Amino acid sequence: MADAASRLRSLAEQVLGTPLPMRVRAWDGSLDGPPDAPALVFRNRRALRRMLFKPGELGLARAWVAGDLDIEGDLYTTLDLVAGLVWERGEDARTLAQAVRDPQVRAAARDLLRLAGPPLPPTPPREEVRRPRRQLHTRRTDKRAISHHYDVGNDFYEIVLGPSMVYSCAYWAAAEEHPTLESAQRDKLELVCAKLGLTAGQRLLDVGCGWGSMAIHAAREHGVSVVGITLSQEQAAYARKRVADEGLTDRVEIRVQDYRDVMDGPFDAISSIGMAEHVGAERYLEYAVQLHALLKPGGRLLNHQIARRPQRDESSYEVDPFIDAYVFPDGELAPLGTTVTQLERAGFEVRDVESIREHYALTLRRWVTRLEADWDRAARLCGPGRARVWRLYMAASALAFEHNRIGVNQVLAIRTPESGRSGLSLRARVWKG
Repeated sequence: MADAASRLRSLAEQVLGTPLPMRVRAWDGSLDGPPDAPALVFRNRRALRRMLFKPGELGLARAWVAGDLDIEGDLYTTLDLVAGLVWERGEDARTLAQAVRDPQVRAAARDLLRLAGPPLPPTPPREEVRRPRRQLHTRRTDKRAISHHYDVGNDFYEIVLGPSMVYSCAYWAAAEEHPTLESAQRDKLELVCAKLGLTAGQRLLDVGCGWGSMAIHAAREHGVSVVGITLSQEQAAYARKRVADEGLTDRVEIRVQDYRDVMDGPFDAISSIGMAEHVGAERYLEYAVQLHALLKPGGRLLNHQIARRPQRDESSYEVDPFIDAYVFPDGELAPLGTTVTQLERAGFEVRDVESIREHYALTLRRWVTRLEADWDRAARLCGPGRARVWRLYMAASALAFEHNRIGVNQVLAIRTPESGRSGLSLRARVWKG
């Protein structure tokens, strides 16, 4: 009888209808496949059961998060190979759902089920979010979703993000000189300040302020007064301590507050960096209208937001199941054009759009490197399952940015006064003109 790896590989190729481009290592220690390829490691039969009972991305993710499935070899190479099998084959993929129409595939699927052991679906890992898909993006559900992602522990985020504690795309303005992650994040914060045209004495609202890095930078380097808002209690406590340590309590206020509840405008400028992805399509116009109302005439908004590629039929868009279940519950990505349209509908004049897609791939790879370098401590702080979630999502996201499956854009918009004078320079991208 063939060993487990050979049987698993052969049956999987029959079901998928294509050769597996990686090796397979099975629970009995057997190994089969191209000798120079990375290997998918099935540590136990439960890994196979997870993938059979939930074919596709979510089954793979459950096996990975639970520690039932692992990788030998380069993580990025393996994810690229898996993406070719699971995510990119689209309608041509021969999945288990299609097996009923092909007797040979159906027989191979039955053999896989027998190989997997007891025919019971494994319980999802405890890191998976379980909640009804109703009433998305209320104040209560948004706070719960933000807490799931950001209240993992500030010590854990210090490992991943480093001293800058900035959890958004860095700006590698001098990539050829190999700047540090910290310098690239500082360049990003300064770029945002420049686009907003910040000057001493102005008032800035930082929506989704995270651990306070943008608020501190703007107050310290540009002399503005800042209100930073977040829904994460852990972020707010950390940010307040940083503000106090910097001696900026007279200029920076950190609140645990929903953007819908900010009533003390007007502000000269608003920064929203990596926050709008949490707003949701149904609430986006409300979000844009609220920010427009909080700006004084002539005030600027810098909206830094991840975007997905548009689909021919937008009604068929579905949130990524792994990201929704393990990373950003209720998060939604919109095409860039949709975002610009909604900002314009809210009354903004959109003046500049800058894509920094490749910058995010560089940032994410740095975060993965930091996590891997201090893996044991990270796993102790948040649990091995949660650490595996972060490693997978950041590495997969890096590849998604590199392959243009998703992008990230900085949109500069203005609440243009009735006079029509925008206050911007006539020269493109001279932000302070």
